Amino acid sequence: MADLISRDRACLWHPYTQMKTAPPPLAIARAEGVYLYTEDGRRILDGISSWWVNIHGHSHPILNQAIAEQACELEHVLFANCTHRPAVDLAEKLIALLPPGLTRVFYSDNGSTAVEVALKMAYQYWRNRGESKRRTFITLHHAYHGDTVGAMSASEDSSFTRPFEPLLFKVARAYAPYCYRCPLGLERESCEIDCLNDLERLLKEEGDNAAAVLIEPMLQGAGGMVIWPSEFLAGVRRLCNRYGTLMIADEVLTGFGRTGLMFACEHARVSPDIICLSKALTAGYMPMGATVASERIYEAFLSDDRTKTFFHGHSYTANPLGCAVALASLELFRTHGVLDRIRRLERQLKDGLEPLREHPHVGNVRVIGGVGILELVSDKATREAGGYLDRIGPELGAKFLERNLLLRPLGNVLYFMPPYVIKDEEVFRVLNEIRSVLEPWRWPV
Repeated sequence: MADLISRDRACLWHPYTQMKTAPPPLAIARAEGVYLYTEDGRRILDGISSWWVNIHGHSHPILNQAIAEQACELEHVLFANCTHRPAVDLAEKLIALLPPGLTRVFYSDNGSTAVEVALKMAYQYWRNRGESKRRTFITLHHAYHGDTVGAMSASEDSSFTRPFEPLLFKVARAYAPYCYRCPLGLERESCEIDCLNDLERLLKEEGDNAAAVLIEPMLQGAGGMVIWPSEFLAGVRRLCNRYGTLMIADEVLTGFGRTGLMFACEHARVSPDIICLSKALTAGYMPMGATVASERIYEAFLSDDRTKTFFHGHSYTANPLGCAVALASLELFRTHGVLDRIRRLERQLKDGLEPLREHPHVGNVRVIGGVGILELVSDKATREAGGYLDRIGPELGAKFLERNLLLRPLGNVLYFMPPYVIKDEEVFRVLNEIRSVLEPWRWPV
């Protein structure tokens, strides 16, 4: 164990853990169900689905079999002028499940690239139609869309993006419906989704310069686990229609059941023009992204004029192993009552977390689908908090890890997002651990 960690520290560069005082990495030997097993014999409950990707549990026998069988037939082939059955089968399955009107699947490698593809696709769509002045993307405050340059440009100014600011292109940014920290100072019980007016203002100002509105529907993830009223999502679609621009839904986090429905756009019964998928697409097994567009988007690129070609591709586009395990994952949704399980998990999270609203440092309790969220504040009256870099995040994460529970707060935002296969008794255990850690805990001085 010690030897492995010393070797790791000598050669690897881990994301987000470059502090000299950071604890050593967990040396994971294997995983099964909701548990990670370390080389020194610990069993740790994966309370964040290994960065939001794992949905059916680790080392699921059906998924294992799917990927093994595919490896014996075709492990990979380029996807430029080639095709294969797993890619076609998966595209057909996705189109059948997605909101109506999304008909063309473009595969890539991960969530950031799925968003990058969508941005480039929207930009070139207008260019191919002879409307090249449509270059402005409208995104939201508290957004996070990934770590590639285009995705960072669309994301909120933050610790993730600030070092690279000179590289980023400018976007117009509208209010997000962050009801606990309403940008207009309103209360959700009496407001009429007034924050939508800011998006309409920008659409009016940009006019024929607007290329697309890019959103994370219903749940903004790394920007603070912000849950939306469904009326805001419906309003985005309505405004995009009114002002003649495209709507892009980044469902990299929210897709495949995370919000209680298969796709978050279903909460408002809307169809975007382009949707971005990744993370749970392959149930946490393989890196894969998909950007799915409407037929009218596709037709703008369909031409004998090669300058209208969408010149974007990845070496591992439509990897057959990823497609095979994604197909097996979708079959588990059909045969194992997965969405019903998520709805039960949602009730358990609401019942278990709501009493913590009385804690002196719990400012807000939020639950959607399989995600439970506590926003911690130093002062409930002022709602003051330190954001992503607040040291309470690592402090609480270490306390949970002492209890063999992997939770990684986003600064002052503590969230629990387990694989859907988590058992009732395991959910109750985690909720008890959260209460046990928080009840005696007070904001660091």
